[in-house]
Amino acid sequence: MQEWQLAHLPSPQEVPDVTGDFIQQYLTPQKIKITEADAVKITKNTSSGQWTAVEVTEAFCHRAALAHQMTNCLHEVFFSAALEEARLLDEYLARHGKPKGPLHGLPISLKDQFHVRGVETTMGYVSWIGTFQGKPYDGRALNYESELVRELRELGAVLYCKTSVPHTLMGAETSNNIVGYVRLPQNRRLSPGASSGGEGALIGFRGSPAGFGTDIGGSIRHPSALNGLYGLRPSSGRSPYEGAANSMDGQNVMPSVVGPMATSASALKLLMKAVLSQQPWLQDPLVVELPWRTEMEESVLDLIRSSTDGRGKLAFGVLKHDGCVMPQPPVQRAMEYVTGLLKRLGHKVIEWEPPSHKLAAKLAFEIYGLDGGRDCFQNLSLSGESPIPQVLEPFNHGQGKQADASQIAAINIEKREFQKAYLDYWNETINVTGTGRTADALITPVIAYTAVKPHQLRYVDYSLFVNILDYPSVTVPVTRADKAIDKQDQTYRPENSQDQQVYDDYDAELYHGSPIAVQLVGRRLHEEQILTLAEYLSGLLDFH
Repeated sequence: MQEWQLAHLPSPQEVPDVTGDFIQQYLTPQKIKITEADAVKITKNTSSGQWTAVEVTEAFCHRAALAHQMTNCLHEVFFSAALEEARLLDEYLARHGKPKGPLHGLPISLKDQFHVRGVETTMGYVSWIGTFQGKPYDGRALNYESELVRELRELGAVLYCKTSVPHTLMGAETSNNIVGYVRLPQNRRLSPGASSGGEGALIGFRGSPAGFGTDIGGSIRHPSALNGLYGLRPSSGRSPYEGAANSMDGQNVMPSVVGPMATSASALKLLMKAVLSQQPWLQDPLVVELPWRTEMEESVLDLIRSSTDGRGKLAFGVLKHDGCVMPQPPVQRAMEYVTGLLKRLGHKVIEWEPPSHKLAAKLAFEIYGLDGGRDCFQNLSLSGESPIPQVLEPFNHGQGKQADASQIAAINIEKREFQKAYLDYWNETINVTGTGRTADALITPVIAYTAVKPHQLRYVDYSLFVNILDYPSVTVPVTRADKAIDKQDQTYRPENSQDQQVYDDYDAELYHGSPIAVQLVGRRLHEEQILTLAEYLSGLLDFH
């Protein structure tokens, strides 16, 4: 809408932080109240009629429009269609006296991999503009929707925008030749991460209460951590990917997964439970028939309740250093704070000494390069556009050697052996937890960096091991960087070139105030357990 367009856009140097007080000057008190509520509170109000779906949708459309002007976070907007959908939901509630579903009237944003009827999907490629996944429209394409989109509509959600990605999806920062470089709303001199960076920036700006991204190496978790958000990377087969666009489609050695991002841990649980209630395994052949397990959730809650009255305790593995790169000072402090807090509450904390994470990272990068970069660079060549600098290098600009069947089989075997060794290690923790159980969860940094300057995210291995293991992981914001506290250790001697780079990249002044998160990692397909633990930990931390 024309009135949402700003006459003057301050530069990132003039106004680095465009959240909070700065953006509130453009919004009414009611719109501020709505857009700064989490998804759980919003659905409670829209389902009861306290807030109309139309007023909630308009508030988020307005704030999303402002977010894009400040950060370049959007690819597609369909506000008019969203407002009409919201109107129909209000009519439904009035007519039936009940909400359409558990997400009634909740605006949800989508990473630009998901197809929405009447809306283009470019996935950051110039060549995909005006086509359907790089191919001419066949008359049906614009009516096609991804399975997740269909389910969200059935649940009562309102879809209103799609967010920016790095073309190829294989970049550590979000940029493309369509909308340019996406910036972190809390400090626009920095990056919001990738490849779900548009989602991270939009939700971090509170232009969306919740959305869905994808993750093949940290693409949900990095933007969530850098924007101070909660993000779930589920195990593969737990959420529907059917009908979504993707890079290297068909690469199933280490599959990409779909997961929610939101402003609270409770919102992640709401979204996951809602999607699973749609029985996605009936429409997506790769989804496991595994409904939300209330009994697993309750068993964790029982442990939490017993720990608060002294009758029991939880056990957490803690990995502060992966043996290759030391995290920057604010990340170290966040890890120490969480560890100390859990100990003070009587929980067991054990040092995590697993099979080499360096091997996991090696395997991940080999998997990224299996097709020699053909898929990514063929799509770039259709328009003649140049790849953004942030695209990962295993592709060799499309000239790399494609792996043959024997090489792929060998990688699968090596990955399986790593998974088995890690499984055995986790099982052995029963001998040291003192609870009669193995570790309930593992806590690690999400990334070694406090924040990311443009073109400087050089190490992502803290998230890669999770993808190789196919474990669920949730980012949990802990604190903010503080230049007065988080001093560089001048006596530290980096152990290798990557360690030196991360050490040298630390900038206490520039990074001041940046959100710092940890990740909670659980056993494969134990999303109920890890989300419940994330809710518990977030309640202890009270991040803001």
